[in-house]
Amino acid sequence: MNFVQLFILKGKKSQEKSVPKATGDLMTNGCISLQNKEVFVSGVKIFYGSQTGTAKGFATSLAEAVTSLDLPVAVINLKEYDPDDQLVEEVTSKNVCAFVVATYTDGQPTESAVWFCKWLEEASSDFRFGKTYLKGMRYAVFGLGNSVYASHFNKVGKNVDKWLWMLGAHRVVARGEGDCDVVKSKHGSIEADFRVWKTKFLARLQALQKGEKKPCDGNCKRGQCESSVEEEPSESTSEEESGTEDHQNLNSVVDVEDLGKIMNCVKKEKREKEEQEEKSSLVRNTVKNEDSERRTMITPALREALTKQGENPQEVLSHGLAPVFGPGRDPGDPGSNPTSGSRCMEPAPPSACSLEFLPLVLRHHTNPVGTEWRWKMDQPEMILKEAIENHQNMIKQFKGVPGVKEERFEEAMMVKHCALSLVGEPIMYPEINRFLKLLHECKISSFLVTNAQFPLEIRNLKPVTQLYVSVDASTKDSLKKIDRPLFKDFWQRFLNSLKALAAKQQRTVYRLTLVKAWNVDELQAYAELVSLGNPDFIEVKGVTYCGESSASSLTMANVPWHEEVIHFVRELVDLIPDYEIACEHEHSNCLLIAHKRFKIGREWWTWIDYNRFQELVQGYEDSGGSATFSAEDYMAKTPHWALFGASERGFDPKDTRYQRKNKSKDISGC
Repeated sequence: MNFVQLFILKGKKSQEKSVPKATGDLMTNGCISLQNKEVFVSGVKIFYGSQTGTAKGFATSLAEAVTSLDLPVAVINLKEYDPDDQLVEEVTSKNVCAFVVATYTDGQPTESAVWFCKWLEEASSDFRFGKTYLKGMRYAVFGLGNSVYASHFNKVGKNVDKWLWMLGAHRVVARGEGDCDVVKSKHGSIEADFRVWKTKFLARLQALQKGEKKPCDGNCKRGQCESSVEEEPSESTSEEESGTEDHQNLNSVVDVEDLGKIMNCVKKEKREKEEQEEKSSLVRNTVKNEDSERRTMITPALREALTKQGENPQEVLSHGLAPVFGPGRDPGDPGSNPTSGSRCMEPAPPSACSLEFLPLVLRHHTNPVGTEWRWKMDQPEMILKEAIENHQNMIKQFKGVPGVKEERFEEAMMVKHCALSLVGEPIMYPEINRFLKLLHECKISSFLVTNAQFPLEIRNLKPVTQLYVSVDASTKDSLKKIDRPLFKDFWQRFLNSLKALAAKQQRTVYRLTLVKAWNVDELQAYAELVSLGNPDFIEVKGVTYCGESSASSLTMANVPWHEEVIHFVRELVDLIPDYEIACEHEHSNCLLIAHKRFKIGREWWTWIDYNRFQELVQGYEDSGGSATFSAEDYMAKTPHWALFGASERGFDPKDTRYQRKNKSKDISGC
């Protein structure tokens, strides 16, 4: 018997892809024994659907890890993939397909994954495809989402997993879920969530490469064994899906008598979930045990991220920062005495926020987001004490630095201003009014910025030196695009907040951050918002570019030139007859529009008399709130150099301005 006859008798086909390989052992008849080296995993395809670039970054990271296993890998944008023609090819390809998909704020897939998800959903419910359409395909899913949107957290990842499973594909590892909310993230951040899932996926991939075959039981069709790799049982990271998936196999037929058991199990799990939610609700409403039950806002992972961004670890409290920004930052807008920025501290009593303003995403946006307070709370006395101490410690680092004036150094040690504006939503802090009162008792002025999502809190807010509302866009659609609001009724909350601002008696400011190609149009809509809130001032500033970020597509092209900001302001003022351009701060790329009631005669009074404010707020507190006062009661005359049109363009002539050496062209305002 020759070698060819022996090979055929063993039932092997000559056209098989497996390649015979000689071993070192010889048979007794002198023939070399051959073995087939079968390939169990021919490669890995990684599909991604991304909105901000995070999913794409994860897909790239996963591809690099897979490459280390000596496996071919392809990274594919779902926008460029046609599932109608190509997906079925994965049934016989011996590839493992990984899907990294993000869920948008409203529970919908990202733009790049819309068509793929739509096709997959329709195919899973179309009888023409059936439950074995993708039988043989192996897949894994990692979803990206934000648990703040509890009703549709990671909805796209869950659906892709479910639809593939319904079409007969085999899940090789449990679905992973990444959470953008660092407070609720299982591992402290979405990056850590992905790393944990990636480790599990790679371990499973290595096991698949070994290709342990099921032993033949002699019942093979046509005398051939199907070399199927053992798959893990269908499992899900969500309780709702695991209740049904663990009780029935995709390809099995469920007996009517067994339906009762399955439904009882589902009902039991649903009941247990409702009981758990009820317990959680009771914990939230029990003020006495609140701090012992709630998590700290600043998790270890967030603390590490903030430290990398330049924050001192000892300045990070359990729920906020004290302070998060160094000295030298001008308090208020260009019309608010920017003479003692080194005496201004900038704590963030809560570093959480209900928006994800895209320009702040460029700061790598590590602060948690939320619609209500659900963290442990530090007392305002401790926050103020730590804030002042940390401010002074940061100032001490400048002692002896060339160029630092001795009188300025000594002056900076005495905090005079507090700007609650960098990150987070300070008005969410339950003790914000007590914190403001403590500031004023220490003769520290207060500048508070809110994102216009908490109208009730704005109404209940006690007097502040200057209250800002961020008006990041002028229409519902543009606000949703640029702010990614968490509240479903975000637009009504926005409008109600502006109405609440109109009722405040102290200084109020609209803060407009211009992002070219994002929110510089729709001037008429901006004018209508001005009439709604009737602010004392409107601060218009060009966005500051803080570097590249995978979480945002903004670039230097989105930063308006100072002349472009001026052009926008001129056009806006033409639509609001009660206002005029008052001040300019060219080196901050900022202008101030003021209400005409602050123009006495032909002179502007946009600055603040801080001593007078402290007298008025003390009288307000002593009277139990009956001695009210208005913004006009503590206004001060604006110096000539700060006015719009002055040659100084907002730069104090008492200070020395250092120009960049070898500057090839004027980049002021950018």
